[in-house]
Amino acid sequence: MSAALLGFAAVFLLALVRVPLAFGMGLVGVVGLGLLRGWGPTFAAAAQVVYDSGFAYTLSVVPLFILMGNLVARAGLAHELFRAAYAFVGHKKGGLAHATILACAGFGAICGSSIATAATMTRVAYPSMKKLGYADDLSTGVIAAGGTLGIMIPPSTIMVIYGIVTETHIGKLFAAGVVPGLLCALLLMAMVAWVIHRRPDAGPAGERVDAAGRWAAVRGIWGVAALVVVVLGGIYGGWFTATEGAGIGASGAFAFAWARGKLSLPLLRQVLVESARTTAMLFTILIAASIFSNFINFTSMPADLKDGITHLGLPPLLVVAAMMGVYVVLGTIMEELTMVLLTIPVFFPVVTQLGFDPVWFGVLIVLVVQVGLISPPVGMNMFVMNALLKDVPMSSIFKGSALFCIPLVAGLVLVLAFPQLALWLPGFMK
Repeated sequence: MSAALLGFAAVFLLALVRVPLAFGMGLVGVVGLGLLRGWGPTFAAAAQVVYDSGFAYTLSVVPLFILMGNLVARAGLAHELFRAAYAFVGHKKGGLAHATILACAGFGAICGSSIATAATMTRVAYPSMKKLGYADDLSTGVIAAGGTLGIMIPPSTIMVIYGIVTETHIGKLFAAGVVPGLLCALLLMAMVAWVIHRRPDAGPAGERVDAAGRWAAVRGIWGVAALVVVVLGGIYGGWFTATEGAGIGASGAFAFAWARGKLSLPLLRQVLVESARTTAMLFTILIAASIFSNFINFTSMPADLKDGITHLGLPPLLVVAAMMGVYVVLGTIMEELTMVLLTIPVFFPVVTQLGFDPVWFGVLIVLVVQVGLISPPVGMNMFVMNALLKDVPMSSIFKGSALFCIPLVAGLVLVLAFPQLALWLPGFMK
């Protein structure tokens, strides 16, 4: 137990001196295992982790979904999603904000990345809101919070990695994210309505689109609908695995972008390089976290923690709620994927020991990561927006993002209290 605590302290200390967390976890994991097991077995185990991660068939789903999202973004479908949503709700007060949330949900269904969704919608939606006179805190808060839907509405990179690390069925995780994702979108839209009720000038109404314009806008998103139905429908229906679905999705996105003339050879090279760079980052974090997990599992910490909680006699749901509180705190100071991989070796055995469904716990983790993505001072979505919007003060982004943390926390509480919100759809899968 003490060795594990020293390991966690060392990782946080390295983070404070600006050592990347991936390198910090890998270094602490190797040194810790070396001191406990001996250096020969430790180096052999670390090399095996690198080899297994690089050649794991199931992990190929990660670069394929990343590639699909990048191809779809280059094809201009984000603009069409926003136009389609605007055609139906843009004429209402706060309509552009509502349209942004709907577009984020749609883009999240083919992207799988919160940061990519937030960055894309910043370029797509913010200029329109700025032109119409939206308050900066409302427009930036909506985009930052809406961007978090990219990791809840499947496919989701974090769900994939959680499923691989914990050996949880990825298809069921995807199915479990649908209802909570739609719930979060509705809660975010309710917050927009509340803001407009309190400050009517914060979100002026746009122009009404006639029936012909709405039909034209809907026809423009057929590519998104086709990809979502084929990829997610095939996974849910059991026709192919998540990895096969990712391959089909990436192929379909490539064909669609090429057919629309949006994918020149230089642009294709840029997409491939960007996808490879993102994949390399994720694999580095995953490998380092696996090495650190081996160190934690070798100590007595997981078993001691399970025994301690059992002897305390706390209600199981209260234990999970306390874990969510820990994630909220960590999310304010730590990058989200690293935070999840750092804590899974400790929390996951406790959750399964208490008899909870690992699919439900995975959804809870994604929900709490959503909160962390827009929580100061290290919310990644806020920094992405700050880098893209040079004229918007960071204080406005912080203000808007903090306000939209409320509906995301409400969604977390609802799924925590009513697990069937997450488990209803997976119950229909074989």
